[in-house]
Amino acid sequence: METLIGKNILVAGATGGIGSKLIKLLAGSGANLFITARNKEKLQQVAKENNIPVEKIAALDMADPAAVNQLKEKYFQQFPSVDILINAAGIGIIKQTDLLTEDDFMQSLQTNLFAPFLLVKAFLPSMKEVKKGLIINIPGVLGKVPMAGAAAYSASKYGLVGMMQSIREEVKRTDIRITNLFLGGVDSPFWDTIDLKVQREKMVQSQEAAKAIWFLCQQPASGVVSEMVLQPFNHQVI
Repeated sequence: METLIGKNILVAGATGGIGSKLIKLLAGSGANLFITARNKEKLQQVAKENNIPVEKIAALDMADPAAVNQLKEKYFQQFPSVDILINAAGIGIIKQTDLLTEDDFMQSLQTNLFAPFLLVKAFLPSMKEVKKGLIINIPGVLGKVPMAGAAAYSASKYGLVGMMQSIREEVKRTDIRITNLFLGGVDSPFWDTIDLKVQREKMVQSQEAAKAIWFLCQQPASGVVSEMVLQPFNHQVI
């Protein structure tokens, strides 16, 4: 396994139920972190808890091209390169199609597909310069197997998977690695605003999901984990 000591890592979605726990694991492994999320107060709290200086955080809407460009500038003022790019941000709008609004659908695409596109577009060139790096996205199992009520969510996540598979073809003659983590049923704030009867006590714990991402960050230099599936025993769909 590769060491994380001294690795330059950018984490988007650092304040979420999974993201905040991932930051603790990465910081404890000696990585150099730059973190971003939408909520400034929560981001500052995560940074404080993990001794991340203010110049290495950025609160922004990742679906805003101008904001992502500013993030890029701020990041490279702190680090000369990006070894690992982790996108742990996203939203979940789960509704039957007849209740799904146009705004719901477009917000899903903006947050779960367009924002990752902007992020990769901003930081992939740096990886291409040195012909190495690791990009981790979290499509979730609904980016592999759909379910009723997830038309918008699955559309955005299937799009994310297809986009990253295409980008993988673009960089296959380099040592740039792309990993998709398909998480299913994680007990996190994701479910707080979703009107579904679910057994959260039987879901994968957010700490364990964070450990999965932390593990993927340490992939051996001689290989790549193209995808990983982690889901609870009572909700296996793959």
